[in-house]
Order: sequence, then C-alpha cells, then structure tokens
Amino acid sequence: MFEMLKMYFSYPFVRYAMLVGVLIALSSSLLGVSLVLKRFSFIGDGLSHVAFGAMAIGTVLDVASDTAVVLPVTIFCAVLLLRTGQHARLKGDAVIAMISVGALAFGYLFLNLFSKSANLTGDVCSTLFGSTAILTLSVLDVWLCIGMSVLVVLVFVLFYHRIFAVTFDETFAQATGMKVNRYNLMIAVVTASVIVLAMKLVGSLLISALLIFPALSAMRLFKSFCGVIVCSAMLSVVCASTGILLSILASTPVGATIVCVDIAAFGLCSLTGVCLRR
Repeated sequence: MFEMLKMYFSYPFVRYAMLVGVLIALSSSLLGVSLVLKRFSFIGDGLSHVAFGAMAIGTVLDVASDTAVVLPVTIFCAVLLLRTGQHARLKGDAVIAMISVGALAFGYLFLNLFSKSANLTGDVCSTLFGSTAILTLSVLDVWLCIGMSVLVVLVFVLFYHRIFAVTFDETFAQATGMKVNRYNLMIAVVTASVIVLAMKLVGSLLISALLIFPALSAMRLFKSFCGVIVCSAMLSVVCASTGILLSILASTPVGATIVCVDIAAFGLCSLTGVCLRR
C-alpha cells in the first residue's frame, strides 16, 4: 500500500490534488462554522448551483479559464442572496431555493443546446459530483487556491471578534456601531470564492458537505466558538486527506469519498459527544 502511494505521489498532479484538497477543506470548514450558526447553511448549495450554471456558459463559450466567468457570477449572486434575504419580501431560504434550482436547470439546458463536447453526460457528472478535475489542476489553479486559503485564514484571524459578534447577535453588534452588513458581505464574497474552487474537488452537488459536516461534527465536541473553529478545521483537513488517499487506493470518486469520510467523522463525533456528556 505504501509503495503504491509513493508511486502515485511521485506524480506532480497527485501532489497538487492533495495540496488543493487540504487547503479547500480548511477554508470551507472555517466559513462553515459561521454559516451553520447563522442558519445559512444552504447558501453553499445555492451558490454551487449558480457556479454550475456559470461554468456551463463558460464551457459553451469556450472561455480559456472557466474561473474568469464562474467567480464574478457566483460572487454577484452571493451579494444578491444576502441583500434579497435581508430586505425583500422573499425570505432567504426561498431565494436560495429559487436561484439554486433555476441556475441548475439553466446550466444543464444550456449545455444540452450548445455543447461542443461528445461526452455531455460525462462532463455534467464530473461537474456535479467531482471526478478527474482535481487531477487536472494547473499550477495557476494551485496558486489561486493557496491565495484564497491565505485570505480566508487572514479574514478569520484579523476579524475574529467581529465575525463572532455578527454570527451570534447581529442586532447587538449593529447597536454597538459595527458595520454588520459589511462583514456579512465579506463572508458571502469569500464563501462564493471558496465554492468556485471547491467545485473541482467534490463537484457542485457535494460542496455543502465540506461547509456543514466539519462544523456540525465540531459542535458535538466543543461549545466555545474558538474550540469549534479549531476542531472543525482539523477535522476537515484530516477527512479531506483521508478521502483523497482512499480514493487513490480504491479508485473511487474523490468528492464522494471525501464526503463519506466526513459523514463517518460526524457519526464518530456524535457518539463521542454523547459519551462525554454521561
């Protein structure tokens, strides 16, 4: 087994996949804690479907880099979701559902009507569930992921207390003079950026798992905000690494394997939490 792993990791694209997988898992777990506590978990699902629709357009238009199309569109929709959910008659969950389903349907229809690929089904499945995309990363993709991960960590380090206040009590934070909308917007934009990068790891349908499961698992073990963030980050990195290694050894889809490992970790943390409370 170790000889096989040594052979695989002699290839640069496998090392890139492991590095990007770990960084995306770390970034997603940090954002996931705030999203779960703010009852906004499904924003990841909604934005991932938006990213799928934008990627379909980029593919049909034969854009050199899909990210150049997907990232601005996803960030715009993240801002739209935030503004609409706060000020319009439609509630946040209803807006997410509308945009999510609409973008998914539009993207698939667009691919069917104008696709230049002979393997449409394979392309769609790879985008939705993740497949070989993580193994075809360019050096630019790797550096982009490193930059985004550094940005997410810096955001949490520099604005930790403000994110804490906005997450738990927006009304009180606003009463103290804090620019709540500005920090909510910052979280939404960074979340959208991470989701675009994570599509190559687990696919657009499984992205929510990277955001939700590590946070929920950590909440079974810790009660403090800091404890949950640190535990969530560690769990997410371990699960992503384990999932990638298992997918290499068992030749299983990378995204689905990582999510299954996350689910197993959630079950183990839940059981441990019950035992500790007794």
